[in-house]
Amino acid sequence: MQPCRTTGAADAARRIHHRPTLWRRTALCLTLMLAGAVHAGPALDLDEAERLALAADPAVVASRARADALREQAVADGQLPDPKLGIGLYNLPLDDFSLKSQPTTQFRTKIQQAFPRGATLRYRRLGAEWMSRAQQAETLLVRRQVRRDLRQTFLELYYQRQAADIIERTRVLFEQLVEITRSHFAAGRVSQQDVLQAQLELSRLDDRATRIDEMADVQRARLTRWIGDDAYRPLAPDFPSLPPLPPLSALQAALPDHPAIVAASARVQASQQQVRVAREQYKPGWNVGVEYRKRFGEDPGGGDRADMMAAMLTVDLPLFTDKRQDKRLSASQQQAEAARQLREKRLRELRRMLESDYARWSRLGEQERLYSDRLVGEAVDSASAALNSYQSGINEFTTLMRARITELDVKLQELRVRVDRAKAHARLLFLLAEADEPALPAQGEHE
Repeated sequence: MQPCRTTGAADAARRIHHRPTLWRRTALCLTLMLAGAVHAGPALDLDEAERLALAADPAVVASRARADALREQAVADGQLPDPKLGIGLYNLPLDDFSLKSQPTTQFRTKIQQAFPRGATLRYRRLGAEWMSRAQQAETLLVRRQVRRDLRQTFLELYYQRQAADIIERTRVLFEQLVEITRSHFAAGRVSQQDVLQAQLELSRLDDRATRIDEMADVQRARLTRWIGDDAYRPLAPDFPSLPPLPPLSALQAALPDHPAIVAASARVQASQQQVRVAREQYKPGWNVGVEYRKRFGEDPGGGDRADMMAAMLTVDLPLFTDKRQDKRLSASQQQAEAARQLREKRLRELRRMLESDYARWSRLGEQERLYSDRLVGEAVDSASAALNSYQSGINEFTTLMRARITELDVKLQELRVRVDRAKAHARLLFLLAEADEPALPAQGEHE
């Protein structure tokens, strides 16, 4: 009876082992064939992905269009109102509608020009120019956000692809381990539990690989937001390279020039112009007009009546200011204070981001050195020693499996630390102007 039980257990183990293996390999081949047919192309690296994303990102294009619109609006805001033309027929008798029967009938043409109070136009134009500058800084900010988010997603996709390769290589070792366990079981050196445990670990490895493939698909889908179908191209095998980081002091000194702070500062200046506009409303406004009056009929002496003209000057009288000018001035001052506080808030947020990401980047650097110098090598040596001891009958199977799983976990964790440090690096680069970043144009008028 014992040989029958042995053969049945071995056959069951083979079925457990081969079904997911065959299914996984078939699915992988079909996926690769379809991907190669639909998304064939050279390997995609991070630099090319950035160029593709920044070339025509809708958010960048929209922000640039808003900046251009505000710049055009600034020119319009600095112009006088359009003059007004008036035409009218006055004192026309209703009994006969005759132009000549009454001496008071006149045809009048006038033109008027309004002049806003004080320097209102100048300050409105300056306010629009500062808002345009704020939007130009927002465009740079959007570029940096696109680059940062793209780098984060690309690095995460790189991790999933490399993790899948590590698991695939580990799977080969686990398959060999299953074969060794089967041979030992056939020779009566190990129990059936060891065979089932080896096959269970192999199945768990397949499940782990499936979850990694799923997360990789999610990251590729996110990449399509910026680079479209190029996201499905194979990734370059080399670790993505990023520009070097300057010292912490240089990062801190660059914060006031960050586009978010430049935009907030420009909005503070724009709000100051609104305060000045409100102050100008205490001054009188002017309205100048000239009128030509055509008279009809004849005078008592039988000659044509002389034409006439009129010149008019209208002045605003801001006498009751408590419910209008005072309130508008107070409102504009509160808006200016809110803009200043918002600038301070954003500067504090950038400082907190810098301190947090720099500390994480530094600590992950220490972990990366620990993994590369010691942990990975020690895990590999421990797994090799456990295999030799198991084959010699010194260690139990659980010790060998624990050593193999630890080796896999250490390799994945080493890759995780390296990628996480690069992601912290990318977040720190968000605080710096890079070589290809366009500079802000100079402000048109200095005050």
